[in-house]
Amino acid sequence: MTTTKALDSASHAFPARSYLFVPADRPERFSRALASRADAVIVDLEDAVSQDRKETARQSLADWLSIEHPVHLRVNGSDTSWFQADMELCRHPGVLAIVLPKAEEADELKILREVGGGKPLLPMIESARGFANMNVLAAQPGVERLIFGTYDFRFDLGIEGDCEELLYFRSQFVLTSKLAGIQAPVDGVTTEFKDASRVRSDSISARRLGFGGKLSIHPNQVAVVNECFGPSNEDIAWAERVMAATRAAARGAIALDGKMIDRPIMLKAEAILRVGHRGPERS
Repeated sequence: MTTTKALDSASHAFPARSYLFVPADRPERFSRALASRADAVIVDLEDAVSQDRKETARQSLADWLSIEHPVHLRVNGSDTSWFQADMELCRHPGVLAIVLPKAEEADELKILREVGGGKPLLPMIESARGFANMNVLAAQPGVERLIFGTYDFRFDLGIEGDCEELLYFRSQFVLTSKLAGIQAPVDGVTTEFKDASRVRSDSISARRLGFGGKLSIHPNQVAVVNECFGPSNEDIAWAERVMAATRAAARGAIALDGKMIDRPIMLKAEAILRVGHRGPERS
């Protein structure tokens, strides 16, 4: 057996492509982030908030959180004095999933899983130790997918460059995720947020390596990321043919190109069409 978790191929046909960060101490930006068409918004209590504003940021977020607009939450690291209070906020029904920065130990995830009420976890691998323990972290209950925190990772290992210099490490993220039976990993940010061509090339490169999504630090990056990680025109055409065959059959067995179409195939086709037509980059 090669996986430790079973995935529903239909429900995971196209997980979130884009994750947009927004600082927790800038509540005036929350609505804009939600309107950006990012598949997921990560409200950030960690790097985006200075130390003297941590408490204010947490309270502002607590006042805003609602089940009507659920978001992901990046808490501060488990080695900080803010971690405990951040964990308590994770209980809020407006928190959809929890992002743990600098994840290194399985116990950190177990605590978050328990305190957060079983919400999905997205550990960020940002250090040599985290990378060395990545297979253990990926196998923990509740882990939905891994995030590669490339900027801090490069700093920790003294690596200069974000392309071929990280090829080995990115490939290991994809392999580990596959063996753990979780969603394809999420690549790190492109800091040149005004350079759409750089965002596109970075996204295409990560997609070709097997990544399933990418972090964004500016709303302008979201459309490009969604396009690069979304289903191709061929995927959409296939899905449309599947749904057309399903409608035409009405009852009984359904076949397409000499192959039977069962419920998982139909659900996958529906997911492709839902994702393929939700972004602004597709007409």
